[in-house]
Amino acid sequence: MEKQTFVFDSLPKSVEELKAIRESVLTTPFMTAALSVAVLCNYENDRDVTYEMLDFLKGPQPLSMMDKQFIRDRLSGKGYKTFSYFAGSGPQNNYVPSQPYTITVSDNPYSYTNEGYATLYLKSSGADSERPVTLRRKGDQWFLWQITFLSDIRTPAKDDPWA
Repeated sequence: MEKQTFVFDSLPKSVEELKAIRESVLTTPFMTAALSVAVLCNYENDRDVTYEMLDFLKGPQPLSMMDKQFIRDRLSGKGYKTFSYFAGSGPQNNYVPSQPYTITVSDNPYSYTNEGYATLYLKSSGADSERPVTLRRKGDQWFLWQITFLSDIRTPAKDDPWA
């Protein structure tokens, strides 16, 4: 089982900023998985720019209307979900990660069962089990294929009447 940790001084707020990040060469599925989370952190700031950045990560197949609806359904009013994947975040601090932003991506023995695809895993501080993200290879690059890590997590303390 391999784990790779990525550190970002800041999170991208435009396609240009995304392309300036060293990992944006997308030569490993781990890079693309980490950048997918970093990009989605911008959703509540600017949905359309976030979609543009995701289109870059998706390569030859941009987001569909169904993809956009899926993201909207899971992140509207719950932008904290994406920040929960960074170190230092947790429900007790309303998922505010420590900086620089640090994220770990892992695989398992079943990550590469389908040729040209990889299912990697992300650990949310608000969930008990790791969440999957699926990537697809084209040539020497790995692109985002399925965003499957946006399920609900524990409520942040500020919104939890039982906290």
